[in-house]
Amino acid sequence: MKNRKALLVIDMQKGSFTALTPRHDTDGVVQRINLMAEAFRTYGLPVFFIQHDGTHSGNFVPHTTEWELLDDLKVEAGDILIDKYANDVFYRSELQSQLDQCLVDELIISGCATDFCIESTVQSALTRDYKITVVEDGHTTGERPHLKAVQVIEHYNWVWKNMIPTKGTVNVMPHRAILDELAGTSR
Repeated sequence: MKNRKALLVIDMQKGSFTALTPRHDTDGVVQRINLMAEAFRTYGLPVFFIQHDGTHSGNFVPHTTEWELLDDLKVEAGDILIDKYANDVFYRSELQSQLDQCLVDELIISGCATDFCIESTVQSALTRDYKITVVEDGHTTGERPHLKAVQVIEHYNWVWKNMIPTKGTVNVMPHRAILDELAGTSR
C-alpha cells in the first residue's frame, strides 16, 4: 500500500512535564495531537504513542508515574504503544516491525523533545527513506541554557524544512494543513 501514514506521538510523558521541566505550549501541543490522533483513527490510520523506558538509568521506569502518558492525551484501545530506549525511537524498539506490519511509508511526527527525541527520530526515519512530516506546531521542548524553547522549536522547524532528503521527503506543516490534507485524500 502506498502513502499509508502513521502518527507518531513521542515522549508525551508525565516525567517530561513537571514544574522543574516546563515545556513550551504544553496545552496547545496536547490539544493539537489529540485532534490529529482523532483524525488518523477516523481515517483508519495508525496512531503510535511512544514512551521512553529508562529502566537502565532509573528514570521513566515502566508503570511509574513519570513513565505514564499525560492525562490530557486521548489514547484509544486500538492505538499502538511502543517503548523506546534512546533518543531515536527506532533504536532497539518494536517501531520498525510495527510500521512494516501496518504497511506504513509516511510518518507524521509530533511530541517531546524537539531537540532530542524528535530530532533524532527525524534523522533516523530519513535514513530509512520514509516520507516525513513534522507537525510544525505539534512538538515541544523546554528552555535551554542559550536558547528559549520557542527559538529551539523555530530553529528545528527551519532545519527540517531545509534538509536534503534521501528517497523519502521531509516536510514541516502545521497541524491544520495536515488535517486538511488527510480529509482531502480520504474522499
